[in-house]
Amino acid sequence: MTTQSAERLRAAEEVVEQLRTELKEMGVTLPSLRVDPISLASDDPYPLVDLGRCNLDTAMRLAVVLHQVRG
Repeated sequence: MTTQSAERLRAAEEVVEQLRTELKEMGVTLPSLRVDPISLASDDPYPLVDLGRCNLDTAMRLAVVLHQVRG
């Protein structure tokens, strides 16, 4: 892995961890939240974040949190 790839991965993992922490504070857990490994191979400056699949309860919790934040 090149230095640039390692830096991109590190930045993406930090964002994913921050998102995971913030969602947890709001009572939402996305079990499949991760950096998309395939996007690491592209020339895009940053890899994609895979929000993953979740069950209906988690989707409802996320919708409630987003609604509350929107006001």
